[in-house]
Amino acid sequence: MNAATDIKLIEDISEENAPAIYVEGGLKPFLDAVAAEVSTEVPDTSSRKGRERIASLAARVSRSKTAVEKPGRDYLKRLKELPKVVEAELREFTRAMDALRDEVRKPLDDWQAAEDARIDRHQAVIDEINERAAEAGTYDAEYLRGSIAAVEAVVIGENLEEFEAEAARAKDKALATLRAALVVREKHEAEQAELAELRRQQAERDAQAERDRIAREAAERATREAEQKAQAERDAAAQRERDLELQAERAKRENLEAQQRAEQAERNAKAMAEQAAAEERQRQADHQAEVERQAKRREADIEHKKAINNAALAAFIAGGMPEDCAKKAVTMIAKRLVPNVSIQY
Repeated sequence: MNAATDIKLIEDISEENAPAIYVEGGLKPFLDAVAAEVSTEVPDTSSRKGRERIASLAARVSRSKTAVEKPGRDYLKRLKELPKVVEAELREFTRAMDALRDEVRKPLDDWQAAEDARIDRHQAVIDEINERAAEAGTYDAEYLRGSIAAVEAVVIGENLEEFEAEAARAKDKALATLRAALVVREKHEAEQAELAELRRQQAERDAQAERDRIAREAAERATREAEQKAQAERDAAAQRERDLELQAERAKRENLEAQQRAEQAERNAKAMAEQAAAEERQRQADHQAEVERQAKRREADIEHKKAINNAALAAFIAGGMPEDCAKKAVTMIAKRLVPNVSIQY
């Protein structure tokens, strides 16, 4: 590969022909050209010049890669920006068309809004009448009388246009319903007032009976409390006598328990001393056993290393090394005096 190859790669790629190059398989000719030039070289790592030649070839491949990749990245960036331009154009077109549509339709929408408002005003009169009738069974007589007056005050005439007949029927029906509900509610409220008076009278009788019960119970409680106080004094005297007896018995028992604790403490101290002596003897025996085990392990390790060193010595001698040199070599390796060389034990 030479500098001419790098220049040719750059010259072959431009903004105009990028759409024809950066397609599926479009970069393969560039890869094949670079690979063909590289394949003619025979790598030589035995000399510095050969190694430098390999490094130079690799650097040229990198430059050729950059010569193809950078224009491709620029082309890809332009492709990513294109949808934004199209989207902005479509968005502006859609906004303008919607505004034009709304402008054309505005007279119809204004008429429809006015017509809907006119119908809503007339329908609101009928709805209010119907709502008062629907609430007839919910409220008290005073509210019903107010609802009747409000419905009677509603003026039905040509002002309601095509809704006049419907409004008149709703008003007649609502008044009939409200007046009937008022009769029922007035009768119900009269009955409730009578029941309330009867309950009040019964409550007074119950209150007097409760006061009588409280006074009676207070007298009975005073009598019980006097009897309980006398019994409590008798029980306290008897309890004091029992307490004295219990204190004497407790003191006798505590003296006996103290003596038993002292004897047990003496036995425990003796047992602990014997256990400590036994544990010390066992510790010394364990220590001696560990010392002997470590000594045997060191002896075995020495014998193991000695056998491996002798095998290495024999291998050196068998390879033609004088015995003195072989011994010296094994010793230096064993002591790790030779860099990057060691004996595996």
